[in-house]
Amino acid sequence: MKVVAIIPARYDSKRLPGKPLIKIHNKPLIQIVYENVEKTKLFYNVIIATDDKRIYKAVKSFKGKVEMTSQKHKCGTERVAEVAYKINADIFLNIQGDELFITKEPLKKLIQTFSDTNVLVATLIHPISDIEEIKNPNKVKVIFDKNDFAIYFSRSPLPYKQNSKDKNFIYYGHIGVYAFRKSMLFKFSSLKQSALEQAEKLEQLRLIENDIKIKVVKTDYSGFSINTEADFNNALNYKQENH
Repeated sequence: MKVVAIIPARYDSKRLPGKPLIKIHNKPLIQIVYENVEKTKLFYNVIIATDDKRIYKAVKSFKGKVEMTSQKHKCGTERVAEVAYKINADIFLNIQGDELFITKEPLKKLIQTFSDTNVLVATLIHPISDIEEIKNPNKVKVIFDKNDFAIYFSRSPLPYKQNSKDKNFIYYGHIGVYAFRKSMLFKFSSLKQSALEQAEKLEQLRLIENDIKIKVVKTDYSGFSINTEADFNNALNYKQENH
């Protein structure tokens, strides 16, 4: 299979404006993510998709591949789809532009899922146990069925446990990486924003509301996305080998 990684990046983040260009150890965030994805050697091509000339110029300055996209997109996957139209490939990964410490093994595991021809969309999840992380709306939670297809994603603790002392249930957090077969990527971009997607601000709910199954792939990689100023400050002192 020919696999391409596309990293959507926009400047106007509501929680942290200019996020792709904030510097961590003298490199813009988008450069660190791009280089980490390239380093995996899993992809036929790695491309940044942006609607902002400042990001475009920054990517060109570190000799990365970048495409300008429309400013009308409602989410990152729509931006990925615009770039994907021009590319002949089988599988497209949408790797969020703030997924700072992404590594080879979880991405490889995600791609391998498509050896099953029934899988059209897949995403990464990991177990979480810290109660503050479970309550944190910036950490998306997921529940799934016995065949590892997502039932629902939420910013709220999911599910609600009647007995808070029950230690048997494992919560799972979502990691900002999606993989699509090309046809499904285009179908996603043709669908209108759904009510749950707009309520939770989670684009993957558009698929669930349209009865499209998302395969969840469990990994020990716990992710480290930057959503707030506090996340940025933590990233400055964070060691990649811890993830």
